Amino acid sequence: MTTDTRRETLAPTASSTEPVVAVDGVRRTFGDVVALDGVSLAVRPGEIVGLLGPNGAGKSTLLSLVTGQRKPDAGTVRLFGQDPRLPAARIGLGVTPQETGLPPSLTVGEVVDLVSGHYPDPMPRAELLERFDLADLARRQTGGLSGGQKRRLAVALSLAGRPRLVLLDEPTTGLDVEGRRALWQAVRDYHREGATVVVTSHYLEEIEALAERVVVIGSGRVLADDTLGAVVARVQAHRVAFRSTAAAAELAALPGVTSVEVDGDRRTLLTSDSDALVRRLVVDGVPFTDLEVRGASLEEAFLALTEKEAA
Repeated sequence: MTTDTRRETLAPTASSTEPVVAVDGVRRTFGDVVALDGVSLAVRPGEIVGLLGPNGAGKSTLLSLVTGQRKPDAGTVRLFGQDPRLPAARIGLGVTPQETGLPPSLTVGEVVDLVSGHYPDPMPRAELLERFDLADLARRQTGGLSGGQKRRLAVALSLAGRPRLVLLDEPTTGLDVEGRRALWQAVRDYHREGATVVVTSHYLEEIEALAERVVVIGSGRVLADDTLGAVVARVQAHRVAFRSTAAAAELAALPGVTSVEVDGDRRTLLTSDSDALVRRLVVDGVPFTDLEVRGASLEEAFLALTEKEAA
């Protein structure tokens, strides 16, 4: 099949106006733990959406509802307009979970053939392996693959059936820098052919490399849903730490400060503009020593965003 034909197969038709994924007011708990709390989200045909959030934010739980592995305690989930637990709804879906078990005695080519056999119009084995630089490993048993090679194969298998929607849960776990970038390019290429892609990650760099639209999830809620640039501006932060006797309330009132932590005489501030903050400390005559400025971890940035939303 030629590339042009493949694009015609994947591209949304003029009548495809309904969301590929529609999540409305979903709540999901595990005992006393609230994994998702009133989450609503719509993914349109042809989008590439990044779900960004720290570990435990609820990203994987949300994907498990979309794939029909679990059902919500409240609210509704629709996949191609249908209940995702119906096989007919999942025929156009490709998934790479965080952890994938591969039959160790089967070769890479045999695993591809096994998965492809479940679809009416699978991607040819040679094409699929070429996309992910696995052609030379077609005769290798999967039990002999490195962790990175297994991960690339797992993502490749999600495209075996030429899905219209691909869900990738932390797709580059275990890959080195070169491997991650090669996989990103393969995903971008498939998206350009008309597919819809949803990718979860706690790596800001990964979402920046792939997504056009970003949904930030924290503590089981949607904290932000906007363009990549708008969301990155909200979650980027710097950590400014120093020794001082200044009161927490005084520091919290400084421009750009989203969080203040006090530990003895050590003050740790999260801010969207570290340069402006340091200048303000000097101008206002705030006494400090042992100044340290570094980029905040993504977890710190999300915690600050969560606290800001709650306030």
